[in-house]
Amino acid sequence: MFEDRIAEMNAQTEVSTPTIAPYEKRVYTVDEIQDILGISKTTSYHLVRSNVFHSVRVGGQYRISKKSLDTWLDRCEKDGDCQVCD
Repeated sequence: MFEDRIAEMNAQTEVSTPTIAPYEKRVYTVDEIQDILGISKTTSYHLVRSNVFHSVRVGGQYRISKKSLDTWLDRCEKDGDCQVCD
């Protein structure tokens, strides 16, 4: 009887526990841009400072918009030219 009650309570807990959907990453750090693109940190900072994609400074660190990075990459793929350093 006691075990049945515990099983019932556990079943209710499992049903009523909300699941949290995973969040989608919307910004990258300079280090992440470096890893994604396979470029040096210096080149990563050059891209950020030359405004080829949207970035902001948060707490002294750059955050790069995923959407603008994706748009830039699509444009580079379409044009076939992604010269980042002149």
